[in-house]
Amino acid sequence: MISFEESVKKLAALDFAPVGVQKVCLSACQGRVLAEDIVASCNSPEYETAAMDGFAIRYEDQKMGRLRIVGATPAGSEVPKVLEKGEAIKTFTGSLMPPGADTLIPIENVEVAGDEVVIREPVPKGFSVRPVGENYKKGEVLIQKGARLGFAEIGVMASLNVVFAKVYQKPRVAILATGSEVLELGEDRTSLAQIRSSNNYTLEALVLRHGGEPVQMGAVQDDRATITQALREALESADIVVTTGGVSVGDYDFVKDVIRDDLGAEVAFKGVVIKPGQHVMVAKKENKAIIGLPGFAYSSTVTFLLYALPVLYRMQGSVYEPKMVYATLKEPFVKRSRKTEFTPCNVTIEDGALFVDFAGNRQGSSAILTNMLGQNTALAVTAPDEGNKEAGEKILVWLINW
Repeated sequence: MISFEESVKKLAALDFAPVGVQKVCLSACQGRVLAEDIVASCNSPEYETAAMDGFAIRYEDQKMGRLRIVGATPAGSEVPKVLEKGEAIKTFTGSLMPPGADTLIPIENVEVAGDEVVIREPVPKGFSVRPVGENYKKGEVLIQKGARLGFAEIGVMASLNVVFAKVYQKPRVAILATGSEVLELGEDRTSLAQIRSSNNYTLEALVLRHGGEPVQMGAVQDDRATITQALREALESADIVVTTGGVSVGDYDFVKDVIRDDLGAEVAFKGVVIKPGQHVMVAKKENKAIIGLPGFAYSSTVTFLLYALPVLYRMQGSVYEPKMVYATLKEPFVKRSRKTEFTPCNVTIEDGALFVDFAGNRQGSSAILTNMLGQNTALAVTAPDEGNKEAGEKILVWLINW
C-alpha cells in the first residue's frame, strides 16, 4: 500500500482531458463549468448615469443657492438638453446624466419652489454619478474559463446579452455495485444474508451534486464473467466507471483482477494507507477512469470524495478544491490507527469560531453511513503520525456539506 499523499500525487499525474464542450441556453447554465472566457463587449454603464433620484447640476453652481429647473430625464428616456450654467434637470435612478452636468444632488437635499430648486445641503463634486465602466470596462475578462457558473455569473452574462454559453459537457459516470448479497431496490428478499443496494444511489447523488451525469448499471453478483461483461458495458457507456465492492483480498473479490487483467487498464495504485477505504483502486483505460471502491457504505462514500471527485472535476475543465479548515475540538479525539483517518464529525460556528464534536456518531465498522447525516457534517482529517487530541486543541476538518 502507498501513503495517502502519494496516492494524491499519482491521481494528479493521470492525464484526464475534459470530455467536450457544448452551447447551453443561459437559463440552463446554473452549476455548469464555463469553457471560454467571458469578455466585456462594452462598458457598463456606457454613459454616466444617476445613482439616486435628484437633480443633475454643475457642481460649481451650488454656490448660487437657487437653480432653474429646465426639464426631466426619466429612466430610459433621452436627455432633453445640454445643461447650462444655473440650470438643473430632474433626474431619476438609472437615468442618463445630461451633458454639462457633473454632479447629482439628491431630492432630500433640495426644496422645489415653482420652477426653481433651492439648495439646502450641498454635495461633493461627482456625487451619485455612476462613471462610465463602473461595473466593467470593454475588453475586461469578467469570468474566466473553468469557472462554475452561479447566480452572479449568470447575471453578469445576461447583462452582456449572452444567450448561449459555451460550457463543458457533463462527464458520464457509470456506477456499478457488486456483491452476491446485494439486492436491487424493489427486489424481494429471499435470504437473511441479503442487503439493499444503497452505495450506487449514494454515489449517484454525489455525481449529480458535483456536475456529472450518472449512469446506473445496477448490481451484479460476485461472478468474474458477469463482472467483466458489466464493466465492459460501463466503459462503453461512460467517461468514469465507479464500482463498489470486490476490491479487497477475499476469494470472491474479482473486481480488481477484472480491471487489471480482463480490461487491460493501467493501474495507478491499489491500496492506500487510509481509514476508511484502504483497498481503493484507481486505473485508467485511454481517457476513461476506473475507480474501484470498497463495498462498505461509509468507505465507498469517503473514497469517492477522495478519488472520484477530482477526476470528475477535471473532466469538466475544473479543479476540485476541498474546503479544509482548522477547528477547535469540544471533546477529546481518539486516534484509532496509524493511517490517514477521515472521521465523521459535526461542525458548529460559535461567536465566529469553528468548533468540532462527535455527538451522535456510532462506533463500529466502515459501513455506518448514518454518521454522515446532517447539513453540518464534516470529516476530521488526521495524519498517520498524529495521536489522540484533547478538548481545546485544533484539528483539520474537511467541510464536505458546507
